[in-house]
Amino acid sequence: MIFSANLQRSTDSAHQTQTNIAVDKCSMASRNENYTILVMSAAVLLMADVNKKKRRQRRWWRTNLFKKRSGTEILMDLKSQEISGQYKNFTRMTPTDFENLLQRIGPHISKQETYFRTEISAQDRLAVTLRFLATGDSYTSLQYLFRISKQSIGRVVPQVCAALIEELQGYIKLPNTPTAWKQVSKIFETRWNLPHCVGALYGKHVVLQAPVKSGTEFFNYKSNFSIVLFALVDGDYNFMFADVGCQGRISDGGVFKASKLYQQLTENRLGLPTPEELEECSMQIPYFFAGDSAFALSENLMKPYTGDFPKGTPQRIFNYRLSRGRRIVENAFGISSAVFRVLRKPMHLEPAKAEWVILTVILLHNYLRKHSPNIYTPFGTLDYEVNGNLTEGSWRNQGDMTSMVPIRNIPRRPTNYCTKVRDEIANYFINNGALEWQDQYA
Repeated sequence: MIFSANLQRSTDSAHQTQTNIAVDKCSMASRNENYTILVMSAAVLLMADVNKKKRRQRRWWRTNLFKKRSGTEILMDLKSQEISGQYKNFTRMTPTDFENLLQRIGPHISKQETYFRTEISAQDRLAVTLRFLATGDSYTSLQYLFRISKQSIGRVVPQVCAALIEELQGYIKLPNTPTAWKQVSKIFETRWNLPHCVGALYGKHVVLQAPVKSGTEFFNYKSNFSIVLFALVDGDYNFMFADVGCQGRISDGGVFKASKLYQQLTENRLGLPTPEELEECSMQIPYFFAGDSAFALSENLMKPYTGDFPKGTPQRIFNYRLSRGRRIVENAFGISSAVFRVLRKPMHLEPAKAEWVILTVILLHNYLRKHSPNIYTPFGTLDYEVNGNLTEGSWRNQGDMTSMVPIRNIPRRPTNYCTKVRDEIANYFINNGALEWQDQYA
């Protein structure tokens, strides 16, 4: 019994010891866990403190440079001597056109006044945007002229461009009825002796600064980063259609096919007139666009013959007539880039913002062509002919458009029908449509 009792006590003691050991292990595990959590928390706080950027203490709420806006004063001084032409040179338009634009977009770009600082007026916002479009200067350069910080200018320019696009979008319109297209064709026939032509096509790569993390998406064949500006112009130097934003990496043959104009053309949604006969032609001639060698010959797109042809041949005269009509779109591009020189410099903007800038220039071109044609494009600015002799416009003396790269020419095999249409038009120029005093210069 004594042995049994001692044995029982020993067993109870052993159980108690095991229980104590288990409790100690649990307590130790709990302490280790708490210690681990504490160490990890300390590490996280330490890393957060290390990675936390030290906020630079502001030395001034605003520097003296920005305490007084000078944009309004500049415009008032320039307007007081409008006859000098400095106001037009500064804003690229007359005070009347400027005020008209300001009234239209003023409610969209005006900001509410606060107690913190004086808000940038709508007039200054429009002025700094027009000056940026006119010169292509950097935001840093403009901040010293208008006393507006470059950060604010970086927000103002896209906002004003978006407002201008919204208000002026009605100035670029594509005809959608056969009657409207025939009115366009009449201008090309009477002024440029190119019947059945309903517009001139052209495309350019607008050079950008390399977009961040874009890879080769905007990388073109000229080893530049660019987006494509593709446009259709009528016989009076006005843009009827503009497609902006096609990436520069897309093959040049696919620029036209990637545009909305091509989609509407293939789906017969443009409303072009049905083909009609020219005098003593053996077939009906469709209405067509005039393009250069970068485009593929098709039923509704005529391009020049390739090669050198003897003087007086149908091919030579056809190329001469087509180039006269196609010169319209070259002048439209040249004038817009000569006046708004932001197109002549590589844009240090994101592709989306660059699209807004380019489209704004196109709309302003049409706006000024309608409201102030004699001031925007005075005599001698555009190409003109006298008795067949070409006199180049003054815009060609503004220097090469180094930031606007032409579309590369790619040979393509046209269909037999398209070739026959072009040959019929060429024969028409030789026979009934001949102009001796002009075609002799071909």
